[in-house]
Amino acid sequence: MIEAESKTYSLVRTNLNSQIYQILKEMIADQRFNPDSYINVEKLTRELGVSRTPIWEAIRRLEQEGIVVHTPHKGVKVRELTQDMALKLYVVREALESLSARLGAGRATPDTVARMESCLAGQALIVEQVDVVAYSRSDHEFHLLIYESSGNELLTEVLEVLRYKTLPLAFRMGPYFEEFLGFHRKILLAFRRNDGQAAEDAMRSHNRRMLEIIRTVSWGDEKEPDTVTEP
Repeated sequence: MIEAESKTYSLVRTNLNSQIYQILKEMIADQRFNPDSYINVEKLTRELGVSRTPIWEAIRRLEQEGIVVHTPHKGVKVRELTQDMALKLYVVREALESLSARLGAGRATPDTVARMESCLAGQALIVEQVDVVAYSRSDHEFHLLIYESSGNELLTEVLEVLRYKTLPLAFRMGPYFEEFLGFHRKILLAFRRNDGQAAEDAMRSHNRRMLEIIRTVSWGDEKEPDTVTEP
């Protein structure tokens, strides 16, 4: 596994604020920032070769989306994901991802299917290695292909934000990667057949299994989560 710190993040001097925002999201996905520690903004300015202004603009955008939290006089952290919040997020994800899968399968092209097949071929190797960072990237790529296939840009935008909010959970899921790969293969099969209902059912099962796992995985000394009603 390649250490996240050794990765180079490319920057082109056009639309700088948007690029910094995307790079910070990529760093979060690469587990560069520990939820228990503050993000070193000065270090980021040196690494990316930019001033603090575009970095703070990106941080404010991430804060508005609920991905990071800024505490005055202390700093910025990736928002910690509690069991209660994880349950609520996955109830919403189930509804929206199931819709996205149904729409996407109905519109799936041979190119989309080929890209999904390639993604899962690589994902199978990652599952064997139990590489949590690589799995997080591959899982994001697969789900993004589903979202984009839906043809609904608003739905894609909302789902991407939800996925970044649930990223801290992904790094607890190593024991379940093989099971998740099985759900992904069922979704792929539905896309091959342009079967929207089968894709929706497979995605709904995937998210409901996640809800079961969230309820049983250890969350330390948290209080009991609020009751969450599934649709």
